[in-house]
Amino acid sequence: MNTEPRSPASCTELFWVFTRLALQGFGGVLAVAQRELVEKQRWLTADEFLQSLSLAQVLPGPNVVNLALMLGDRFFGWRGALAALAGMLSLPLVIVLVLASSYEHSRHLPLVSGALHGMGVVAAGLIAATALKLAPSLATNVLGRVLCAGLVVGTVFVVAIWRWPLWAVVLGCGGCGMAAARYAIERRHHVRNKVPPDA
Repeated sequence: MNTEPRSPASCTELFWVFTRLALQGFGGVLAVAQRELVEKQRWLTADEFLQSLSLAQVLPGPNVVNLALMLGDRFFGWRGALAALAGMLSLPLVIVLVLASSYEHSRHLPLVSGALHGMGVVAAGLIAATALKLAPSLATNVLGRVLCAGLVVGTVFVVAIWRWPLWAVVLGCGGCGMAAARYAIERRHHVRNKVPPDA
């Protein structure tokens, strides 16, 4: 199996890959995005995907849309950003409008209600599976495994138990993570550049 990184050949390829990605993303595109962009297309490494996703999470708007804009811009500038965005939104927008119109007439049906509850469980499973697939990338993180695990547990705790709003999680946990990473990088840089004393 070829694992060499590659780049999209054109804006058209960007458009169709993000269209396919969006059409697979029932209940959330994140799990599909990781598989499509890292494993299948090889446009990003696992580390690059994690870093790009981290930035996309902090920016306003849906994280995968932000990721599409960033990735399109990386390869083809503003034209690539627009192509990736169009692929991400065009066909899903048409499908959502049709389904929203149909839902008004069929939401009382047990079949529809059961399908929505079932998709909610699948969406949660997809997010958990993506987290597990991205976890090995943290082994090479500058913070080390213990601090990374602590930040993961802390973030889950404040979201699930304390029910912090997203902005507070980003500022609190994200701020702690950034400060710790900066300290670790500066410390590593200082150690590397330290001149050994004269013998």
